[in-house]
Amino acid sequence: MKRAYEEGLVVQSKPGAVPQLKRFIDEQRGISLGDIWTDIPALNSQAQERLGYPTQKPLALLERILALSSDQGDLVLDPFCGCGTTVYAAQKLGRRWIGIDITHLAVSLIQRRLNEAFPLASFEVLGVPKDADSAAALALADKHQFQLWALSVVEAQPFKGGRKGADGGVDGYIFFKPDGKRTEKAIVSVKGGGHVSDTMVKDLITTVDHENASMGVFITLTAPTKPMIARAATAGLYKTEWRDYPKVQILTVDDLFAGKRPDMPWLDSAAFRKAKAEPDAQGVLL
Repeated sequence: MKRAYEEGLVVQSKPGAVPQLKRFIDEQRGISLGDIWTDIPALNSQAQERLGYPTQKPLALLERILALSSDQGDLVLDPFCGCGTTVYAAQKLGRRWIGIDITHLAVSLIQRRLNEAFPLASFEVLGVPKDADSAAALALADKHQFQLWALSVVEAQPFKGGRKGADGGVDGYIFFKPDGKRTEKAIVSVKGGGHVSDTMVKDLITTVDHENASMGVFITLTAPTKPMIARAATAGLYKTEWRDYPKVQILTVDDLFAGKRPDMPWLDSAAFRKAKAEPDAQGVLL
């Protein structure tokens, strides 16, 4: 006991309390980890790390799996990476990684998640359009995936159900805060076909009014016609205390690759749950 005291291993929580012996976990024998883990809770609807992806797994679970099965610098492959928890854990633990998913919605979600959590991360995104020609090829092969890609570029949330009707289509929503407090929405309509017309813009204007939205964004693979531009102008302006914005705006895929985005105030960052900042590593996203 005297030696333990001299080595600083005997402590008292307060004067007069019964002395206690310091013990360190890494010096204890303990028991081996079994194959049934009950100490990692499932993600509930209020979990801070939840991103709204239905099959999202707890980060702690993937960290444990990777820590047990790989070393720093090893290569981790997730061929169905969903919202990217596996590649996130690999990035955090210093593993190299490859993540694959079939939908552009998943890829854009993972890319955003990694950029937010690992600002200095080095990774490459493959298989997404890099120019107008590859965007046109995607639209020809799969119009729905083209739509999801275009929505991700303007940071719009896809509309679940993809409702189409006589009053136009709601492909997605952009949420923004004109005064930094009140949340408004813009309806996004994406057209990946080779033919667009004045009627499509008219339908979007009708849908904006019907949905009680503040603005509308029309994204087209091909250049708009003069009647389309004139029709969009008839929608008028969305007015704020600081400036006015065209209520209905037309953007081409070429505009998107040139860096042009919808002209609207105060993009609502709360529309997408953000990941906390983490240390950096490297990887490839497919």
